[in-house]
Amino acid sequence: MNENRNAAKGEERAGARRLVVVGYGPTAHRLVETLLDRGFTGAVTVFGEEPRPAYDRVALTSYLDGKTLEDLTYPVPDGVSLRVGERVTAIDRDNREVVTDAGAREPYDLLVLATGSAPFVPPVPGRELPGCFVYRTIDDLDAIRDAADGAVSGVVIGGGLLGLEAADALRGLGLRTHVVEMSPWLMPRQVDEGGGSVLRGQIEALGLGVHTGAGVRSIEAGPDGRVSALVKPDGEAIEAQVVVFSAGIRPRDELARASGLEVGERGGIVVDEGMRTGDEHIYAVGECALAGGMVYGLVGPCFTQAEVAADRILGGTASFEGADMSTKLKLLGVEVAQFGAMSGALDVTYMDPVGGVYKRLFISDDAQTLLGGVCVGDAAPYNTLRPFVGRPLPGAPSDLLFAGAGGGTSADLPDDAQVCSCNNVTKGQITAAIVENGLTDVPGIKKCTRAGTTCGSCLPMLKQILVKSGVDVGKALCEHFPHSRAELFDIISVRGITTFSQLIAEHGTGRGCDICKPAVASILASLGNGHILDGEQAALQDTNDHFLANIQKNGTYSVVPRVPGGEITPDKLIVIGEVARDFGLYTKITGAQRIDLLGARVEQLPAIWRRLVDAGFESGHAYGKALRTVKSCVGSTWCRYGVQDSVGLAIALELRYRGLRSPHKLKSAVSGCARECAEARSKDFGIIATEQGWNLYVAGNGGFKPRHADLLAADLSTEELVRTIDRFLMFYIRTADRLQRTAAWLEGLEGGLDYLRSVIMDDSLGICADLDAQMARHTATYVDEWRAAIEDPDKLRRFVSFVNAPDVPDPSITFETERDQIKPVLIPLEVARR
Repeated sequence: MNENRNAAKGEERAGARRLVVVGYGPTAHRLVETLLDRGFTGAVTVFGEEPRPAYDRVALTSYLDGKTLEDLTYPVPDGVSLRVGERVTAIDRDNREVVTDAGAREPYDLLVLATGSAPFVPPVPGRELPGCFVYRTIDDLDAIRDAADGAVSGVVIGGGLLGLEAADALRGLGLRTHVVEMSPWLMPRQVDEGGGSVLRGQIEALGLGVHTGAGVRSIEAGPDGRVSALVKPDGEAIEAQVVVFSAGIRPRDELARASGLEVGERGGIVVDEGMRTGDEHIYAVGECALAGGMVYGLVGPCFTQAEVAADRILGGTASFEGADMSTKLKLLGVEVAQFGAMSGALDVTYMDPVGGVYKRLFISDDAQTLLGGVCVGDAAPYNTLRPFVGRPLPGAPSDLLFAGAGGGTSADLPDDAQVCSCNNVTKGQITAAIVENGLTDVPGIKKCTRAGTTCGSCLPMLKQILVKSGVDVGKALCEHFPHSRAELFDIISVRGITTFSQLIAEHGTGRGCDICKPAVASILASLGNGHILDGEQAALQDTNDHFLANIQKNGTYSVVPRVPGGEITPDKLIVIGEVARDFGLYTKITGAQRIDLLGARVEQLPAIWRRLVDAGFESGHAYGKALRTVKSCVGSTWCRYGVQDSVGLAIALELRYRGLRSPHKLKSAVSGCARECAEARSKDFGIIATEQGWNLYVAGNGGFKPRHADLLAADLSTEELVRTIDRFLMFYIRTADRLQRTAAWLEGLEGGLDYLRSVIMDDSLGICADLDAQMARHTATYVDEWRAAIEDPDKLRRFVSFVNAPDVPDPSITFETERDQIKPVLIPLEVARR
């Protein structure tokens, strides 16, 4: 409250009753969000040139991978008057008004210019041809995707950070892709020549063409008037139907320039340390601002500028004094990191061209101070070393090149060391947040401090700080077991335990609860311990598993038969229709290519299953923490773009993994080409066909926090693919926490995707034979749970709606339909007797 009152007083001192923001990108959003969070009470009007609110430009490429605009869009803060699709064309500084292309005039007391930057398109002949694009906005990506449909080859002009992102996007759209870069090596602003050489080798190994030290003479048109080729100065022509310019950016300073504000010689609105221009009523932040003689193009410095401007607007004294330009990213599957300076009196270098790894540290002439570093192919040292830039080395330089070998930890850092460069958060701020708010996990730190919410590269450090702060994060499954789920899995597996009572007697306390019982039931089922309704196991299940069906909000159940790969015959469709008609069920085609039959009563379930089983159906496990479905497109069988039989593979995989119990539900998909119609990259494991085989993506999901899957391996044969999926699933089942989706599991896995790859593909832990054997046992012992239930009289006894009315139909029971919902009405027995 005091902070808000002080902020309001500062606002009054600044005379900021009406604030206008021109431009609505991530930096403008951070500015407005910060102002409102800190108690700004004036009117806020934001003009956005694009026809949509601000969205996450750091994750822009994921839009072509399947993320929706809604996934990327920031929520508009309450109290903001947002005017999208309206461009400010002039600033009337005398009257303190902005003028828009719609002819409107909006008055301001304070104005913030957050107009960002524009892509630089070099004056190449042919740059205006259809098929030439820049890579900047959602509209740009929509246009590129449309142009790629039917195209064969694409070229990206520019081999910097954004250029390689664009190349990855074109490759993902199925195009043969080339990168043309004028500098002698790729990413010249982030890596040195040695790193650029290794990076080039890694990218060429993925099938991309790389042309460094090369310019562009012209872009040529084909007979249809569209782009057909890019011609280099030496006359070499590169076939291309799509050309993307990513040759740098230029500050959008035209409004400031036209209104008489000072701009730099090479562009950018000149601002002081408080982000104020020469006009005391106007600020500039982000990629349009020239701060300390420099235009910053990274999200971290831009966010810091936004927060400094917000503080000054509220009467504070914050200053922008430069920013950490460190970066860590993964481009085309290759890790690249740079921190601190790219030069020094001394350096220590490790280079492995065969393995595609390059690391170099720059240190002071007395070998005591870390000045900077570059990593390509293995960025593990980044998280440990970046906070030590300008500080004494935390270990021997030769050891520091290899993560974990003598490297310092967060405990070694002083409180003023920056941990999150994107949001300018120090170790001291994180430690204080942990203590003051009683935080016990990384999500809590992210919520309180914003650390780790942008690029995510500091998340391992956040976890270290949490542990070093003395927080007992606890691994116990519940009060009855001091072990984690993964530890219980090993105990049950190694000791051959087959019942919950034996497990809790030997390794736990008490009688168990609704947390540990279903978790143990899932482990027992994963290890092939018989039908889930056999003996003691039946009492461990939750509601859905208890009745082998999904309970709905009106008390009825849904029945979802398995339809492998979405392929179904007319006869089977007729059976489903007849069952729905005869039992009065509501039918729904699901997003996973199955048919959901809703509205079944408990006592109807066995009869419904019998009809379906007799027709050749089996349980689709919609009720269980198990494999739900393997979705597919029509693939090469029908589609003119398909390069592999996606339907055949989807059917084979679904039949292989059906009934596989796991910590959480599993979903999969197989796409027959790079156009990705089956949406494989939003699944726990997804497969996309290539001309050479299959690409395997893992740990995606579409849950509360959508996550796109990561590429685990490329161009696998079918045999290699199945073996890798086998091991991935079994390693996940063996090590994940209770109710943990594959996405969260991989994010929390120490070493991440590289570690996972080393375990299941390189057998670094020596457990692949065990994982293979576990999957073999599953496939050999699979039994349809519906069939087993209807063939066992003991199991059938549980399927009754009322204990005092076990027989169906019973004349004392009627069912009424209200608002398309079936509600059971039980007539009292004394009334029925009359």
